[in-house]
Amino acid sequence: MKVRTIGIPVLDQEKALKFYTEKLGFLKHKDIPVGENHRWLTVVSKEDPKGPEVLLEPSPNNIVPAKEYQKALFRAGIPYTQFNVDDIKGEYERLMEEGVNFSMKPTDVGSALIAILDDTCGNHIQLVQMKN
Repeated sequence: MKVRTIGIPVLDQEKALKFYTEKLGFLKHKDIPVGENHRWLTVVSKEDPKGPEVLLEPSPNNIVPAKEYQKALFRAGIPYTQFNVDDIKGEYERLMEEGVNFSMKPTDVGSALIAILDDTCGNHIQLVQMKN
């Protein structure tokens, strides 16, 4: 068993695609219409284009518990998921120059350095640099 795709609910797929590719540096991988103006829209890491895909999944507005869960996580500042980086301070500086908003700048939490950003699509995303 292995992870192939991880879904992140996004409020606007096109806005999410621009943010994840233009700001975070992912590559668009799949873009397949699936009805009701929704798409099977995935991005992959430039460093690992054959690795796991991130599905930019339309936020489930018609499923109230899921919609409220996403909003509650965001209000509480809890990241929906995390991405590993090799140089968190460098990524933080690069993304700040790109206009990305952070709710937590790089912080030492013992075994890792973490930072939390707003993906502009309803989620906080945690960046993690593991210590050796």
